[in-house]
Amino acid sequence: MTIQESLNRLKEGNKRFVEDHLDGRLQDSSRRESLIGSQEPYAIILSCADSRVVPELAFDTGLGELFVIRVAGNIANSSSIASIEYAVAHLAGKSLIVVLGHESCGAVTAAIGGGNNGYNLNHLLSHITPSIVASKKGASINDVVKKNTELTVNELKSRSEIIRTAVEKDEAKIVHAYYHLDTGKIDFSE
Repeated sequence: MTIQESLNRLKEGNKRFVEDHLDGRLQDSSRRESLIGSQEPYAIILSCADSRVVPELAFDTGLGELFVIRVAGNIANSSSIASIEYAVAHLAGKSLIVVLGHESCGAVTAAIGGGNNGYNLNHLLSHITPSIVASKKGASINDVVKKNTELTVNELKSRSEIIRTAVEKDEAKIVHAYYHLDTGKIDFSE
């Protein structure tokens, strides 16, 4: 499958999700059995951990179709980058990587709010700070969410030789996307 075909599949799956016409394929015991020996996901999704945003449902996919990394604020930290590197290097031929942000992200809200949230949460939120700085003064939370997905795309390329090399060789493509909570529609950067 080409990268464009992977992107088209995600868009088609999201359209079915929005229209409440899920096909629910590839979710049974025979599919589980077929995946015991290996997996070949057609897309890698870096998504927020928010319980309202479930990539497998939002793209109407089955078992083994997506390699999903979920972390609050869909940030590019060492663990999320390493997980994507693993998928690019070992699981997929041509890799489509989607950085998926969403409306009313709590992590972005917390980062904008500032304050002392304890060592671990402060560390996580520090990854969102560049998006706040890069946004226009007084930008809405959703504008910062969108900026965060854009900057995360850049982080993946700048902090990972594996990902950067795959992108330069046209073996991978990274896009950012935005999930609307009310409709379930996902807008892609292309």
